[in-house]
Amino acid sequence: MGVIARPLVADGGGTVDQGVATFLFIGALLFGWVGVLRLRDRAFRQLPRTAGWGIAILAVACVVLALVLPPIIRPQASTARPSTKAKLQFVVPRPGEVFHGDPATVPVQLFLTGGRIVAATSTKINSTDGHVHLFLDGALVSMTYRLTQDLQVFPGEHQLEAEFVAMDHGPFDPPVKVFVTFRVGR
Repeated sequence: MGVIARPLVADGGGTVDQGVATFLFIGALLFGWVGVLRLRDRAFRQLPRTAGWGIAILAVACVVLALVLPPIIRPQASTARPSTKAKLQFVVPRPGEVFHGDPATVPVQLFLTGGRIVAATSTKINSTDGHVHLFLDGALVSMTYRLTQDLQVFPGEHQLEAEFVAMDHGPFDPPVKVFVTFRVGR
């Protein structure tokens, strides 16, 4: 089963608020064009001059509405994060384990229950599907779709953190995180 790639759109294209704003800006252009031509006596002479002023006022009203109305009618995305029953734990490295090398190859193996690692990234999130983020000493070193991988780590004491995150790479609520400390010697 393949992964279907879809292009990313910054603002979710095609929303109602964008359509209303576009319609109002087009209206502003048309009303403004008719109003200016009538007020300068270049066209639409059959309209009274006061109608030209009214049309020009409609153009200004369209611009104001195009700027004010979309935020009011914009669909609001939920800011609540999903919860999950997933549990994550380190199989390797074990707490206090010592690896040798400069840098050392540190195998990372995780065990996940109640969740599923998926390769797709999506904003349609649920409580079971996600990815793993790995942090070494607080710095993000991997966003992976696997439960195993190797890291190259320099000598010293280190803390490795793994977090199971939703398909949009955001955290679950509460976050699903595990930590392990290990050491790399020469």
